[in-house]
Amino acid sequence: MSDESNLPEGEEQPHLLLVDDDPTFTRVMARAMTSRGLRVSIAGSAEEGLALAEQDVPDYAVLDLKMEGDSGLVLLPKLLALDPEMRVVILTGYSSIATAVEAIKRGAANYLCKPADADDVLTALVSEHVDIESLVPENPMSVDRLQWEHIQRVLAEHDGNISATARALGMHRRTLQRKLQKRPVRR
Repeated sequence: MSDESNLPEGEEQPHLLLVDDDPTFTRVMARAMTSRGLRVSIAGSAEEGLALAEQDVPDYAVLDLKMEGDSGLVLLPKLLALDPEMRVVILTGYSSIATAVEAIKRGAANYLCKPADADDVLTALVSEHVDIESLVPENPMSVDRLQWEHIQRVLAEHDGNISATARALGMHRRTLQRKLQKRPVRR
């Protein structure tokens, strides 16, 4: 293992559980973390993540805050019940000081705002100091940008099917088409 990873040296590769409902993100992050010397397990939901952790307790976990079903904040104490020494990072595109504080209170080692790359995640996993004020960006995404990002995510989940996406979002198909024709809103 390279010195730059900052992971503890040991006989076995450290095990990372990655729980996020975005399959593209998990695939890319898993590949990056594997290349940094971790053994990675992937789950698409909190329930699946807990089942994997019960079979093979991880050393580290990265949890998405908002997922279908239980959130990362609900999964967090369940994972720590398996191993109180587990280092857990909450990762979110919907950052706020309130959720950052709640994550830390529940036992998270750190809290990161998306987009975050593998180096950011690795640093957050091994960092001993958490500065709550720095956890939320100075210029958080606007509500319009958050809406745009959410629409894009739901659209991708429905393989570009506008009618299915509109139903999932609870909006009329033509309204969704108008929103999609607009340029993305700046952050």
